[in-house]
Amino acid sequence: MDMVLKLGTQNPVVIFSKTSCGISHAISTLIRGFGANPVIHELDELPDGHEIENALMVLGCNPGVPAVFIGEGIHRWFE
Repeated sequence: MDMVLKLGTQNPVVIFSKTSCGISHAISTLIRGFGANPVIHELDELPDGHEIENALMVLGCNPGVPAVFIGEGIHRWFE
């Protein structure tokens, strides 16, 4: 969980996503439309992506993606 919080606060806008998730893609497009340049972590392309997704769910994201960190906090789009 510490790794997720660290990754989520290293940049102004961070999105945890999956390449197969249409909602994740829509959120990314929406945020870019506001002029932000988010750092996107595609969990299905990372060796420890499953662990990161589990940590996001422990933090209250269910499903684990999309999870968006803005500033130093996590924002859940769907519950």
